[in-house]
Amino acid sequence: MRIITGKLKGHHLKTPATTKTRPVTDMMRGAIFSILENMVEDWSQVLDLFAGSGALGIEALSRGAEWADFVESERKCCVIIKENLEATRLTVQAKVYCCSVEKALGFLDKEYNIILMDPPYANPTTGDIITRLGESGLVGAKTALVVSHSSRLPLNQRYGTLNNVKETRHGDSCISIYKKETIS
Repeated sequence: MRIITGKLKGHHLKTPATTKTRPVTDMMRGAIFSILENMVEDWSQVLDLFAGSGALGIEALSRGAEWADFVESERKCCVIIKENLEATRLTVQAKVYCCSVEKALGFLDKEYNIILMDPPYANPTTGDIITRLGESGLVGAKTALVVSHSSRLPLNQRYGTLNNVKETRHGDSCISIYKKETIS
């Protein structure tokens, strides 16, 4: 796996070999960041949930994000994220939380501009997590929440205060973008 573009373009990242992690393909990452470049002006704070190898958050940092928090529950993956951050010299712009997403939602306390969420495709709590994010202070009026998921398990158009503003499909994978409902 490699970084697609930005200051670290072409840099190879380690990926976990023997875990349940399903890495986001280069094509999917390219699609995600192409959408975000046209949708989000401020890339200062990024949150990468179900981070795996950290590829999504590291890609955001390569493209100009100032800070990224990574949340991953598998210890092997946390080690790999830290190694990838060291190899790319991005450790001063990131923090890795080795815990469940549910636990992290209980202590993370800042607003993010971009939240990248790549849960296991069969995760039955994805909708609940999206709802909790929308109710939390992590999602602001301009936050883009990006969720990758299986096309066979579609997500709702709405979760609490979050509305699906864009969805695109690539093979079996979908990218759904949610934003807070704007009150006019």
